[in-house]
Amino acid sequence: MTHHHFLRLARLALLWLLLATPLAAQSPINFLSSGSARPLLPGEAFAVTTQREPDGSLKVHLGVAKGYHLYRDRLKATTASGTPLQVESPPGVIDDDPNFGRVEIWRKPVTARVLSQGGAVILTWQGCEEAGVCYPPQSRTIPAMAGFAQDTPPGPLTGQTAAQGTGQPGGQTTGQTAGQTGAQTPAAAATQTATPGASGAAAIPATAPAAPAPALTLDSQSGLVTGLMARGGATLVILAFFGFGILLAFTPCVLPMVPVVMGMLAARGTKLTPGRGAALTGAYVLAVALAFAALGLVAAWSGSNLQVALQTPAVIWSVAALFVLLALGAFGLFELRMPDAIARRLSGPARGRGTLPGAFGLGLTSALVIGPCVTAPLAGALLYIAQTGDAAFGAAALFALGLGQGVPLMAVGIFGSAILPRLGPWMTRIREVFGFVFLGMAIWIAGRVLPGPTVLALWAVLLIVAGVFLGALDRLPPRSGPARKLSTAAGLVVLLLGALQGIGAASGSADGWQPLARLVGTGSAAGAATAPGAASASTEAAARMVEPSVSSPDELRQALARVKGPALVYVTADWCTSCQEIEHKVLPQPAVQAALRQVTSIKVDVTRFGPDDQALLNQLGAVGPPTYVFLDAGHKEVPGTRLVGEFGAAQLIASLNKTAR
Repeated sequence: MTHHHFLRLARLALLWLLLATPLAAQSPINFLSSGSARPLLPGEAFAVTTQREPDGSLKVHLGVAKGYHLYRDRLKATTASGTPLQVESPPGVIDDDPNFGRVEIWRKPVTARVLSQGGAVILTWQGCEEAGVCYPPQSRTIPAMAGFAQDTPPGPLTGQTAAQGTGQPGGQTTGQTAGQTGAQTPAAAATQTATPGASGAAAIPATAPAAPAPALTLDSQSGLVTGLMARGGATLVILAFFGFGILLAFTPCVLPMVPVVMGMLAARGTKLTPGRGAALTGAYVLAVALAFAALGLVAAWSGSNLQVALQTPAVIWSVAALFVLLALGAFGLFELRMPDAIARRLSGPARGRGTLPGAFGLGLTSALVIGPCVTAPLAGALLYIAQTGDAAFGAAALFALGLGQGVPLMAVGIFGSAILPRLGPWMTRIREVFGFVFLGMAIWIAGRVLPGPTVLALWAVLLIVAGVFLGALDRLPPRSGPARKLSTAAGLVVLLLGALQGIGAASGSADGWQPLARLVGTGSAAGAATAPGAASASTEAAARMVEPSVSSPDELRQALARVKGPALVYVTADWCTSCQEIEHKVLPQPAVQAALRQVTSIKVDVTRFGPDDQALLNQLGAVGPPTYVFLDAGHKEVPGTRLVGEFGAAQLIASLNKTAR
């Protein structure tokens, strides 16, 4: 019966895979551009121009296209340091908005006034289409008046289009369109998609202070959700995200959950049945889905990515210690049990299900800490939530994403519990094997905060001990069975791998993929630069690396100011599995290295995540690593080139070639 259920589950997973593949093959821009009734771009729907008055105040004219509206309470202004400024605006009409409830809106062009003394002003507004499509908040920085004694602050990078207005006596006029503004606040972490053919940065009179960095326009990832909404409504979004989850279950960020689930099942020993295996895995998957929903709520409240924020040394060490405890329990050194008082209270109706809370907690940990890499659907959903504030719908989409990721795990739970031995000494042996798996998970997690050679040394110790455990040093009896011979052979291979890791650690290598690189003088460990375009075989590419790594908005701004041509700003982290896959399998390819020589690479390393890292992510409109942002010679993001999550060499080369044109 278990086999029959598994086949049904496999057919369902295959069906969802087939349904999701056409959706996943389309980019966010394709979603937005498909269909006959495409919503207007933000700059077409809301034409915003500003003019300085002689007294330093700012006159703001907001144009509103037919069928669209602006929210009166979303028109806000602050100084460059974030101090709110008073805004005088005409009254609007009361509307029962599906996104924000009863609000005051403008359906016709209006003129407002910002009470400023002449300093730089950050203006923010937001509007929606009457049909239901809501635009993310738009922002623009208006420079200070000529002669105003104030330095341009280190605020977020902004993108602007060519000025449409003309200079006025006593002040400056800017006429940028709303569609080309940059991210300004955590709530508006990404900006709208730039249109092809957009002109360069807005011309600023010679008397105005110079901008701190070249104009930057960010290509938003939120179009994925918005495009799905336009095509099929909320139902299509939920179904698509479930399908995306199934696809993402086979990526390196999710695959580490498989040994965790198998180890959890093996720990049940002889008490494991297919039904109990399904229940334990179901609790684990439910926790993963709820954790993704929680990410959506956090994004709505704070504009930040909880997964990335949890990559702190304290959290990482705590989770690594948890896996060490699980390993010690698997080796039989002690048994993880509830206190007797709690166990007695949970007996009776809950008898036999005492491990469900543990499986649930393990699922939360896996979703938030073990697999923190960002994928395109996750990034799109989080940015959509942060920009629109629609926490309930965004959380539902992410919940479906988590359930989709859990479909293969449920298959492991049902099918794995059926094939695990239930009697004899093999059960003890299997538990011990998963003890080594848990220790490996602990090293992998701790490697996010430990030096590379130290991590290699830990892997060496673990692999050598595991090889001995598998029988690498045991003498085979004359009539050994196939299983014994296979175990000894596997032990010898593992022992050899451990020795190689140990030699690499002793030589100072930090690359587990090439532990002997320092000894033979090849590979990244032999001294190659860390930038994608800075391979050891190319000093020219290395020379184009402006900064080994920027760690604050100011450093990013300064690095961009020194770049004289197209640039690649890429977000990475040591704890990001997808980042490591890209760096070891995609970037070393000769064709990729040749394409990377066309741009200057700037690395944003968020391994030790802190406030400055969050500010960098906000400026780039990124949720987390891996994110690759491609800027043209004018330092505007090239539309349709941004890469989020895992990608192949062909995608990277295409984005680089489009950027270098």
